[in-house]
Amino acid sequence: MKRILLASAALAFSASLAWAGGHGGAHWGYKGETGPAHWGDLSEKFFMCKEGKNQSPVNLTGFVKAALAPVDMSYMPTPVKVKNNGHAIQVDYAAGSKLTVNGHTYALKQFHFHAPSENTIDGKSYPLEAHLVHADAQGNLAVVAVLFEEGAENPTVAKVWQYMPMEAGKTATGSGTVNAADLLPASHDYYRFNGSLTTPPCSEGVLWLVMKGHPSVSAAQAEKLQRAVHGPNNRPVQPLNARVVLE
Repeated sequence: MKRILLASAALAFSASLAWAGGHGGAHWGYKGETGPAHWGDLSEKFFMCKEGKNQSPVNLTGFVKAALAPVDMSYMPTPVKVKNNGHAIQVDYAAGSKLTVNGHTYALKQFHFHAPSENTIDGKSYPLEAHLVHADAQGNLAVVAVLFEEGAENPTVAKVWQYMPMEAGKTATGSGTVNAADLLPASHDYYRFNGSLTTPPCSEGVLWLVMKGHPSVSAAQAEKLQRAVHGPNNRPVQPLNARVVLE
């Protein structure tokens, strides 16, 4: 229990590492001896990956009806600056965009992508998932997740993909801007649960808002992400344990 409490106290620090692409110096990945099943053994800082009880992603199921508050996503365009950090394709966000839920405000820090999706819904996986990562002034995190259905090419994803570095550690700057709001479905209805970062150090205390709507993405777009990061970059779903998924 003491270790769990210490991990919660260190959430702001570990979250800042995650935004910067730093993970305590230990090499980790999505397959083999450095894959998700071994993350908790790669570094003492990653112990939550195997000891945590509120881990993400999850299979969203067994929904509990609740009067969820509307979310206010006030996102402004940001310069197109696309990073391949070796684990995902990420766009760092300029200051000024925010998420407000239940009267609490979080600043949008970055968005990034996983293929296939990390979260599933009633056991269904999706070809692509976007994570819009937010933090409040104390470092507490909120992630808005968008799961994309296979279909027509997504124009916002295409704008990011145009500048996607295919080599880890590279960053490319494009012309114009991109707006995270354009990744969202038309309806902002959502599922809500408490979870963690889906990458080491797997810190808990993260508020997850998973959009119910599913914009389209082409099979080629999802496949290009996997080529850029050399394979699937989704952590397997974790046990819900005592948690509930609200809708």
